[in-house]
Amino acid sequence: MDKIDELLTRGVDTIYPSKKELEKVLRSGKKIRLYLGVDPTGEDLHIGHAVPLNKLKQFQQLGHEVILLIGDFTGLIGDPTGKSETRKVQTTKQVEANAKHYKEQAGRIIQFDSDNPIELKYNSQWLGKLSFLDFLNIATHLTVPQLLKRDMFKKRIDDNQDIFLHEFIYPAMVGYDSVVLKVDLEVGGTDQTFNMLVGRDLQKKLDNKEKFVLTVPLLADANGRKIGKTEGNVIGITDKPEDLYGKIMSLPDSAIIPCFELITNLTMTEVEKIKNELKTDSANPMEYKKRLARQIVEQYNNADVAAAAQRFFEAKYQEGNKEDTAEVAAVSEPLAVSALICKLDKSRSSSESKRLIKQGGVKINGKKSDDISFIYEPKVDDIIEVGKHKVYRVKK
Repeated sequence: MDKIDELLTRGVDTIYPSKKELEKVLRSGKKIRLYLGVDPTGEDLHIGHAVPLNKLKQFQQLGHEVILLIGDFTGLIGDPTGKSETRKVQTTKQVEANAKHYKEQAGRIIQFDSDNPIELKYNSQWLGKLSFLDFLNIATHLTVPQLLKRDMFKKRIDDNQDIFLHEFIYPAMVGYDSVVLKVDLEVGGTDQTFNMLVGRDLQKKLDNKEKFVLTVPLLADANGRKIGKTEGNVIGITDKPEDLYGKIMSLPDSAIIPCFELITNLTMTEVEKIKNELKTDSANPMEYKKRLARQIVEQYNNADVAAAAQRFFEAKYQEGNKEDTAEVAAVSEPLAVSALICKLDKSRSSSESKRLIKQGGVKINGKKSDDISFIYEPKVDDIIEVGKHKVYRVKK
């Protein structure tokens, strides 16, 4: 592959109106203006975000003008994509807190201080200044049947569920971002196709300008769910290295090749080699997954940190030295085991803790504790395992 062919092929699902037309523009030597929009509905950018961020990186390296747009205004509402229920509206304070470290997190992949720096923008800069009349003028370019084509809205109607007006106008809001930014291309996940095509339509009607849309695949976890903030299965770009390594190791074997292709810096020649090796009878998927985990930790940190994360994982899960790597936890009074898990792992909700217990995902001194009504009596040096990747040693 040459660089343009790889740009338009690797980690790409669909290009609108066509790959051929975008390739023609790029091979002409023209430098285009493009962006990726991210709503701050959670505090962490995750490896799902890494897929479109890697695509931005490729465009940046080829000298194109790239924008990372933080949807601090649209994030107040939240994208209804794929949701059977209405999202809770966030406050400005919540959105600001969520987006606080986005630049630092994205900076593990893209460059904000290079010779061709990525530009960071916030859509509150224009959406927050629109008058009601301004928005009505935008809305005249969209039709109700056009918006009702959205699969999620169709399903809600079929299920006799409400669609609130703020959800209905969300595509118009994010679509207007394209108009203001005057871009030639928008990059986003396949779940954002509808929104991005609304923006393409608005640019055509308001500015008589064609916008290309490039969609990238979504990464999924072991249960086939999209890896993301609202799904509660985040693998954060800036997670602690040992946590990041362990979470990658928990992905299904079927995710090995997609992850190598979509979120690593390995060449496609190397990826194809790994793909072919995995097809042989002698291949051990565990070893390739370890290579994947180490590669990703190294990309977001450095080689020494990645090596240490691998040693930590091997000592903890392959050599059986759980006691040596356990995190010290203070437990001074008897607790229901579900409350204990919430106390130890504050990222888990009460319902998640109970579900994990019922599934046999909690062990106390090596024995499964699957009774949610069990009362744990703390003893010094008890070893408590929570899920596959968290081990605690009790201290009073």
